Amino acid sequence: MSKAYEELQPYLEKAMALQTAMVLFEWDDETLAPKEAGAYTSKVIGTLSEEYLEKITCDEVKRLIAECKEDKTLSEVEAAIVREVADELEKLECIPPKEYREFAQLSAESTRIWAEARKNKDFEAFAPTLQKVIDYQKKFASYRAKDGQKLYDVMLDTYEKDFNMEALDEFFRQLKDAIVPLLKEIMKHGKKIDDSFLTGDYPVEKQEEIAKYLAEYVGFDFDKGVLAVSAHPFTTNLHNHDVRITTAYNEHVDDSIFSVIHEAGHGIYELGIRDELTQTMVGQGASMGMHESQSRFFENIIGRNRAFWVPVYGKLQELFPEQLGDIDLDTFIDAINKVQPSLIRTQADELTYSLHVMIRYEIEKMLMEENLEVEKLPDVWADKYEEYLGVRPKDVSEGVLQDIHWSQGSFGYFPSYALGSAFGAQLYARMKKEMDFEGLLEEGKIDVIREYLKDHIHQFGKLKTSREILKDVTGEDFSPKYYIEYLTEKYRKIYEL
Repeated sequence: MSKAYEELQPYLEKAMALQTAMVLFEWDDETLAPKEAGAYTSKVIGTLSEEYLEKITCDEVKRLIAECKEDKTLSEVEAAIVREVADELEKLECIPPKEYREFAQLSAESTRIWAEARKNKDFEAFAPTLQKVIDYQKKFASYRAKDGQKLYDVMLDTYEKDFNMEALDEFFRQLKDAIVPLLKEIMKHGKKIDDSFLTGDYPVEKQEEIAKYLAEYVGFDFDKGVLAVSAHPFTTNLHNHDVRITTAYNEHVDDSIFSVIHEAGHGIYELGIRDELTQTMVGQGASMGMHESQSRFFENIIGRNRAFWVPVYGKLQELFPEQLGDIDLDTFIDAINKVQPSLIRTQADELTYSLHVMIRYEIEKMLMEENLEVEKLPDVWADKYEEYLGVRPKDVSEGVLQDIHWSQGSFGYFPSYALGSAFGAQLYARMKKEMDFEGLLEEGKIDVIREYLKDHIHQFGKLKTSREILKDVTGEDFSPKYYIEYLTEKYRKIYEL
């Protein structure tokens, strides 16, 4: 270890401690904290955020990073940590500490205001706060933008490097050209599927039991993780020995089942990161796109696969004998894969899901590049749903207020969901060449699949980029064709087309 790198460590340890404290406060605010705590906790988060920025951007860290970047004796891990710290430094040093603190405090409070507005179906109550969040994001992006770089491209780069608007426009064009005609064919000529039995009186305590069972079954380690309830399911972590997932329960039993498997996928990724990387700048997933590839891989490629349910469907019937006792496995599989244009992204079927993401992507571009007025969002949202999916929200709670992301300032995040689905399909195509994927699921040997993902993806944290991982695992660069082929083959078979 070089002298400069050794001197850098205390600064990074303090920065990570501050970041961990903020994550813990944010987790608590979304799960167990009392309703009245939010406004006061946000002040604490604001103070911690400013301290974090000052720690990362201080003159001594700048000096040490500059020295480390010239040091050719650093190990692979050390060099990667220096690279990530340098990237974080570049993002933060252009932002005035006072503004950074104000935004951290605003975003912490904004989620509470959003949750209340959604509950009351009152967009006007949230609109002024959302406008402030957007103004800050535009301002911060303008600080970071290179010559000629568009603001929304700066935001996209935060979550997935190498996928700017030009690349995403082409990606979504290919998806739209393939999915929309297939969707129309299914709705017109596909066999009829009944999924009514998935909705009804499913006691919450039984849903909690199957949620914990399935999370554990796919590999979420409850000695290193917890499962809680929140308004919007999410995953966060303090390190690879403390990973936290949430879900929500309602009358649609499949909602909680698949949100838990989805979040468990995120959690398994974080649990699989090497010990030497955790609590460092590279101790996280490679990107949000790769993270979503793992959550949606577990949710859909594994969780909606008939082979997955062969060993465990009996457990579900045992817990819900009145609702599912007379429902055979094939009927259940058809139901959980039913295609139906709908309003809620998190409840969307696998085929139409990317259309939900595309709508958000197009609206974000309008907000950031065309100065769309916030007050017009509910109508723009509803119009796009009617255009792309043929459905229109009856109120803002099932429309523009359904997602938490904008309240957190996460503009540029949504495309990660669609990219993740495509990454996952490309990985799946390769894995089927290397193993009897469905055979392993039928035998309950999901651990073999999970360990493959850990060995090839999870353990590396941010040592590799998403595209590097894809090239190393599949032998080729990212290609949307695998996602399109996966969806086409799967749904033509289900709907007997």
